Amino acid sequence: MKTWSRRGQVIFGIVAVVLLTALSLVAVGVVGSVVNPGGAGFLSRTRCVAPSLPGSVVSVSLTNMGGPMMGRPDRMMGGAMPMTADRSTVANGQVSFLVTNAGTISHELVILPLPESQIPGTRPMGGDAKIDESGSLGEASNTCADGAGQGILPGASGWVTVTLPPGRYELVCNLPGHYAAGMYTQLTVN
Repeated sequence: MKTWSRRGQVIFGIVAVVLLTALSLVAVGVVGSVVNPGGAGFLSRTRCVAPSLPGSVVSVSLTNMGGPMMGRPDRMMGGAMPMTADRSTVANGQVSFLVTNAGTISHELVILPLPESQIPGTRPMGGDAKIDESGSLGEASNTCADGAGQGILPGASGWVTVTLPPGRYELVCNLPGHYAAGMYTQLTVN
């Protein structure tokens, strides 16, 4: 019987750990998809088609880096959850937001007025790792539907139409820890 060298044992151990980790991640995704279709497993995706939206349409993409293994929301690093809009300026009046969750966890979009003296991303955080939504003008957090809900599931979209007067607005995801992780952007309405 041949004895394994120390180097061979280390390589075998590394390969075994990598394979077991990969199998575990696949199992978590599959089990999550079966237990809670469309939401719990990072492999699950819910597809939907938005209706024809009125007014100026702003397409917003919400994502997160690292997937569900990135830890608790209150431990995420700034910038780990980018929010991007296809435009930074729109005309005043009716504005529709088509919000697509390109991430692996639920997200939402909340529209807040942004005072002239305020810099985006600097709102104070509460003990619940969320910002104050007082004065919100609208929210897209309903999977495959208009308005408020429980969050837009991974791979899905939500939408909302609001009337915006001229000014500055901050678009945010206000699920716990998401704003602090960089999930905000500015929109100027002329």
